[in-house]
Amino acid sequence: MLVHATFNLLGNLRRIEGQFDEAKEMYRQALQGFEKHLGLDHPSTLDIVDNLGGLYSQQGMPKEGERMFRRALEGREKRLGPDHTSTLVSVNNLGRNYTDQNNLDEAEVMLLRALKGREKALGASHPMSLDTVDNLGFLYSRQGKPKKAEEMYMRALQGKEKTLGLDHTSTLATLDNLGHLYQDQGMLCRAEEIYRRALDRYEEELGRDHKLTLEMLNNIGTACADQGKLDEAEKMLCRAHEGSERVLGRDHSTTLSIVFNLGKFYADQGKLDKAEGMYQWALESYEHALECDHASKFKLLSNLGSIYRRQGKLDDAEAMYRQVLEGREQALGHDHVSTLQTACDLYSLYTDQDKLDEGVGLLSQVHKATEKALGSNSTSPLDILQNWGSIYRRQGKLDDAEAMYKLVLEGREKVLGHDHTSTLNAVNNVGLLYADQGKLDEAEEMYKRALKAREAAFGPDHTSTLNTVNNLGILYSRQGKLDKAEEMYERALKGYEKRFGTDDSQCHRLRRALVTLRQRAGSQ
Repeated sequence: MLVHATFNLLGNLRRIEGQFDEAKEMYRQALQGFEKHLGLDHPSTLDIVDNLGGLYSQQGMPKEGERMFRRALEGREKRLGPDHTSTLVSVNNLGRNYTDQNNLDEAEVMLLRALKGREKALGASHPMSLDTVDNLGFLYSRQGKPKKAEEMYMRALQGKEKTLGLDHTSTLATLDNLGHLYQDQGMLCRAEEIYRRALDRYEEELGRDHKLTLEMLNNIGTACADQGKLDEAEKMLCRAHEGSERVLGRDHSTTLSIVFNLGKFYADQGKLDKAEGMYQWALESYEHALECDHASKFKLLSNLGSIYRRQGKLDDAEAMYRQVLEGREQALGHDHVSTLQTACDLYSLYTDQDKLDEGVGLLSQVHKATEKALGSNSTSPLDILQNWGSIYRRQGKLDDAEAMYKLVLEGREKVLGHDHTSTLNAVNNVGLLYADQGKLDEAEEMYKRALKAREAAFGPDHTSTLNTVNNLGILYSRQGKLDKAEEMYERALKGYEKRFGTDDSQCHRLRRALVTLRQRAGSQ
C-alpha cells in the first residue's frame, strides 16, 4: 500500500508542476492498487478518484471530471454521510465543475450546499469555507452578476487575509480572481492595480521566477494591452515568456498560456505573421503531449483559424474550425456555448466561401441550442446572438441582424450595465448596422454614446476608442459634414500611427480617405 500511496503523492506533485500526462499515470496506478486492496468505495480510494476528477477538469475534460467527482460524491455520501467534510469536498468540486461546463444553475445548488455544510461543520472563517465563497464569486461572474461576484470575492479575501495572512498563496489567488473580475468589467486600472499588488507579494515571498509570479506578469501584460499600454504590455508578456520557458519549460501549461496571450497581443495589433508564429509555437507543444489541456488547445486552434481567415487562407481556417468543432462537441457536448460559438465561426466562414449549403445543419444546431440557453442566468447566449447578428449583416439580412443586435444590447444593459465593455461593443454594432441601413442620425447617436464611454473607460488612444472615432468619420462623410469627418479621420490616423506605426494598412486607408475628403471639400 505504501507504494500506491507514493504514486498518489507523485501524482499530486506532477499535477502542480503541470506535467499532466505523468500525473494521470501516477493517479491511475495508485487507484488500481487502492481499489484492489481497500475496495472501490474506501475513503482513501475515493480521495484518488477525486484527484483524477480535478486533473481531468484542469485539462479541459469536464465531462470526465464530472464522472470522477460524481463517483467520489456517491461513495462518500454512502460511506461517510451527506454532511461529512470529505463529502462536502466532492460537492464543492462538482459545483466548480458544473460552472466550467456552463451548467450554472446546477453549480449554484452544489456550491450553496457546500458552503452551508462547511460553515456549519468548520465555521465561516475556515479556509475550506472561504474557498467555496471564492468559487461562488467565480460562478456569479459567469452568470453576469458582477456585484454579487465582487461581494463573494471581497468576503473570501477579507477572511483569508485574517485567517491565512496577506501573503498566503490562497489569499493571493482570490486577489487574482478579483483582478480578473475588474478586467472583465472593463475596470482596467483597478485590475492592473490588483495584479501589481499581488505581483509585489509573490516576488517578495516566492521570488521573481516562481510560477505564480510569472502568471501574474502575464495578467499585468493583458491588462496593459487592454488599456492600450502596448510597450508595457509587450515588456510584461515577454518577461513572463522568457522566465516561464527557462524555469518551467516550453511545454508547461503556464508557458503555453503566456505564448497564447502574446499571440493574441500581436493579432490585436494586426501583426498577423508574429501572431501566427506564437500560435504555431504553442501548437507544436500541444501536439507533442499525449494528453493536454484540451480547452486551451481548442482556444488556440480557434484563434489560429481566425488568423488564417484574416490572411485569406480560408481552407486552412476551415480545417482549424472543423477540428475545434469536432473536439468541443466530443468534450463539451453539442449545446455548450463554446461549441456553439465555433459553429458560428464555421458558418460565417462558409458564408465567405459561398458554401451556404454546408452550413444549413450548423444554422439549425445554433438556433435550437441558443433558444434553449436564453432562459439561463448566463450572458453566453448573448455572445452567440451577437455572432449570429454579424453573420446576418454580412449576408445583407439587415432586419434580422437588427433584431439580434438589439436583443444583445438590451440583455447586456440589463445584466452588465450601460458602460460595460461588452455593452459598448453591442452599442457600436447597432451603430454599424444603422449606418448600413442608411439610418445615419440613429447611427451617429450610437457612435457618440460608444465614444464617450470608451474614452472614459480606456482613454482617447485605445484601439476601441479609435475604431469608434474612425466610424464617426465615415458617418460624417456620408452625412456631408466634411469638417467633422476630417477632424475624426485626422484623430484616428494620429492614434493608429502612434499604436501601429505609419505603415499600418489602416493608416494607409485613412490617408487615402483624407485625400478624397479634401478633394470633395475643394470642389464644393
